[in-house]
Amino acid sequence: MRILVLSDIHANLNALTTVLQEVGSFDAAWCLGDLTGYGPDPNECIRLVRSLPGLVCLMGNHDAAVTEKIELNSFNKEARQAALWTRKILDRENLEFLENLPEKQEIHGVTLAHGSPRNPIWEYLLDTYTAAINFSAFETDYAFVGHTHIPLCYLMNDDDRMEWRILRENEEIEMNSRGILNPGSVGQPRDHDRRAAFAIYQPEEKLWTSYRVEYNFAPVQERIRARGLPKRHAQRLAEGW
Repeated sequence: MRILVLSDIHANLNALTTVLQEVGSFDAAWCLGDLTGYGPDPNECIRLVRSLPGLVCLMGNHDAAVTEKIELNSFNKEARQAALWTRKILDRENLEFLENLPEKQEIHGVTLAHGSPRNPIWEYLLDTYTAAINFSAFETDYAFVGHTHIPLCYLMNDDDRMEWRILRENEEIEMNSRGILNPGSVGQPRDHDRRAAFAIYQPEEKLWTSYRVEYNFAPVQERIRARGLPKRHAQRLAEGW
């Protein structure tokens, strides 16, 4: 079984379609949230994600902002601008899809969350201290999260020592211990690698593989500017920050 794990699409249709072309066949898709925010194509991205086989999709913080489940004053000015614009142009069907997304889910022995198992919407797992605390917040062997836009893993050894690292392209993780893994961002990477990031999880083999793929970001930048969205959201796509 091949499960496509993706997160933080952020309304970047070019990145999403390129990932789907690159990955080929898969049996299920687990989307860890933030279909919206920053990018120019939220309706198109949501429709495409909804069409994926075996879909499990979670709510991210930007999705929660668009659906008015959290206050916009929690975001910076540019993120608020993108959320307000997204609210105005979302199709009713797509808005209802976002409104009904869960914050957290367990499937096939994996806990899924956007931010963290402890705080599914907001918490960033960017340091070993916060990650260690979160191991007590889920009962499954593994948790898959997004939100940071960085592909990384935290692995807990049998002696309760933690190993962590940013994941390289085509790196395989044999999941023989408890772990928290992040596929990185499809639509807005922030590890200074502009390529779209995603992962394939094979539960029978307990194998996670991280991938990167180059996509044509220039048309995305053009659509961001044409829609009057913040210019910085276009600029950062070129360098992955």
